[in-house]
Amino acid sequence: MKRTLSAGVALAAAGALLAGCGGGGPSSGGGRVSDDKIVLGVLTDLSGVYADIAGQGSVEAVQMAVDDFKKKYGDKAVTGNIEVVKADHQNKPEVANTQAREMYDRKRADALFDVPTSSAALAVADVAKQSRRLYFNTAAATTELAGASCNPYTYEWAYDTHMLAHGTGAKVTEQVGKNWYLLYPDYAFGQDMQAKFTTAIEGAGGKVVAKDPTPFPSDNYSTFLLKAPGLKPRPDVLGVLQAGGDLANVVKQYEQFKLKDKNIKLAIGLLFDSDIEAIGADRLAGTMFTTAWFWNLDGKARAWSDRYKERTGKRPTFDQAADYSAATTYLEAAQKAGTDKAEEVSKRLDGMKFDDFFARNGVVRAADHRLVHDAYLVEVKDPAKAEEKGDYTKFIEQIPADEAFDRASPLCHMS
Repeated sequence: MKRTLSAGVALAAAGALLAGCGGGGPSSGGGRVSDDKIVLGVLTDLSGVYADIAGQGSVEAVQMAVDDFKKKYGDKAVTGNIEVVKADHQNKPEVANTQAREMYDRKRADALFDVPTSSAALAVADVAKQSRRLYFNTAAATTELAGASCNPYTYEWAYDTHMLAHGTGAKVTEQVGKNWYLLYPDYAFGQDMQAKFTTAIEGAGGKVVAKDPTPFPSDNYSTFLLKAPGLKPRPDVLGVLQAGGDLANVVKQYEQFKLKDKNIKLAIGLLFDSDIEAIGADRLAGTMFTTAWFWNLDGKARAWSDRYKERTGKRPTFDQAADYSAATTYLEAAQKAGTDKAEEVSKRLDGMKFDDFFARNGVVRAADHRLVHDAYLVEVKDPAKAEEKGDYTKFIEQIPADEAFDRASPLCHMS
């Protein structure tokens, strides 16, 4: 199903996100809101290794978007009855499948958000397609969601493995070392990360001397870390492609086995502020990584992050910021459409160009439903140079949107 851009749809961010998107009330002719209610579902990890990255913080971000939308439109809103529901998918695709069906069918969710763990996200995308309801992925990185598994009801909002690999993989190869040993979790995210990092490393003139899948989740990586110094040739870089609690375990054991003293440097595929806090900025200082966003990127990012911190007591991860961005953009599109009908909302989304506190130079590609936006090469800041608690990120280089993300996949067919 090919979609076209609705003329005049543009969004601009200020204190209330996307302020340029709506004037008066809902447009005429768009239909009505089913059950006179919009339901937004946050399907996330509330108790496992990704709970700090996403979890309750993502629920709060979506609720914050709802509150801001209601404040902005008041009685001119497409509906004043907007509910946020949540569920824990336990990072298991079969649980995610069941919970997504429950949210769409019984709780009447119009759109789902978040969903860390790529295998779970792929399962939810299938349910979204079958249910003909929208799904905004912010937390899973697999490119398959905008590739062979794309569908008209699924949007990729924050980042993907191509963005991570072609920032970190290429730059670290050029600046740190040519020979890599990759460790990746043995599920869809890790497999995709390994493939994309290998391509980026080789494209920059490097070599992957070995690559090993690891159990997910896991708290013991000793077998792999002890293997590293004996590889021929010895790797210059250990590429750690785990995330969340698993990442913390790998880094702590990397230190335990003193691989840095053996001239094997550390590179991390995916790093969130919550990971830096858990591991320690002193341990990670100088580590280069690629990110979709960070809370003190600039004034707009900081202003929203300050409001989020007032609400939650914590600084947001980029996933949580992306949840707010996606939820607000969905609500603005429903406002324009005058309905929560998925097909009508999509017409307002597809091809949309906007610039909010999260996505700079953002374009929602109609061809694959990927939100393309600027990304950033950064490094973990020396704690002595931090301006406040939670100031972990040193800006290195902006990666323009058209470089950060790959071109639309020929495997994606919107039908």
